[in-house]
Amino acid sequence: MPRMIDLIRVSALPSNLMNSASKGSLAVPPDEMMEILVHLATKNQIFGQQARFTLASWDEAASKTIASNPKTSKEVLNYLISPQNLRPALLPLLLENPSVGDGTLVDLAASTSKEIVEGMRKSPRVNKSAKLLQALSQNPLYASSPKPLAASGPENVQAEHTPSASETMSAPLVTATEAAGEELLEADDPDVNSYLKEHAAEIAAEGDKPFQAIGGIYEEFEVLAPEPELETVPSSPVQPEATKKETKGRIAAKKPAADGEGRRDSVLQKIAKLDIKGRIQLAMKGSKEERSILIRDGTKIVALAVLESPKITDGEVEKFASQKNVLEAVLRGIPLKRRFAKLYPVTRNLVANPRTPLDLSLGLMKHLLAQDLKNLSGNKDVSDTVRKLALKMFKTKTESDKK
Repeated sequence: MPRMIDLIRVSALPSNLMNSASKGSLAVPPDEMMEILVHLATKNQIFGQQARFTLASWDEAASKTIASNPKTSKEVLNYLISPQNLRPALLPLLLENPSVGDGTLVDLAASTSKEIVEGMRKSPRVNKSAKLLQALSQNPLYASSPKPLAASGPENVQAEHTPSASETMSAPLVTATEAAGEELLEADDPDVNSYLKEHAAEIAAEGDKPFQAIGGIYEEFEVLAPEPELETVPSSPVQPEATKKETKGRIAAKKPAADGEGRRDSVLQKIAKLDIKGRIQLAMKGSKEERSILIRDGTKIVALAVLESPKITDGEVEKFASQKNVLEAVLRGIPLKRRFAKLYPVTRNLVANPRTPLDLSLGLMKHLLAQDLKNLSGNKDVSDTVRKLALKMFKTKTESDKK
């Protein structure tokens, strides 16, 4: 008896079964179902779009098993590893799958995705291949991506020094803050130290990268380098007109209540003086205002530390889920936290956020209520793919409610 995929290839199935196939509803093994979906997505004009929707939201555990299996068909592997379809969770498995040819990886090395370049740079297979390393090194993003921890072949990839646990524990956590006279947070906080040790390699790879906010925070706030204090303006019931003109166009920093040392630095000035470890510590133990700024940090390991803060509230996460000026890694990290994933407003905001990766949006849409699906179908900010699927899901739910 021929396999279902063989029947589909020769268009020997009725349209109702083809429709079921595009939704992943056939009673066949997962690997064959994936093969059917890929065939429809790439070769069938009628059911191709639905098949692509299904593939984008396919169960991650099943997808990982298929991506790591050398017996998986090349058609499926090539589809999964193509940049427009690639799911980040599958990249490490696909890179090490011997059935994925070197030629495919050479093409992938030219990707404009920083996430793909970083993943390839960490791949043992890539680091053992002079051909792949050469192709990867020609990518403009290669120089800015974190280096692998150690060379695994004769390609002269320099090993990075990874701080040992004892070095991490003994090193001062916020040296820049201490130099600035700021009060140190609890240096032996177990949560902070655990995070620092777990991500020591990434922190070392970032080096002394300064605070740089996603979305141009410097246009909204003025971060000043340390400079002599301005002359004090004499107190007066009415501010002199000259003084008003001098300060026009500048956003006055809030003056916090003076501490013991009388410091009046703004929150942004404080953050600008911190190194990466200091910003991580502040992200996990600082105030709401500090978290709202650090979630936009261009250094991924700092921004993700905000989500680890025990002080973070549900309302803050709802706001972060809707922000366009955060890294994609932050938007991916939010639903990975069980506490946040259970919050319906978070799910709704993520799907409606045009910056949310497509595969994540499509996977979360099944949890939306009918009214939100209707609103989403008319949202011009999100992709056409999301709008079309939202409309389809809305119609399906509406019809099922009528029955």
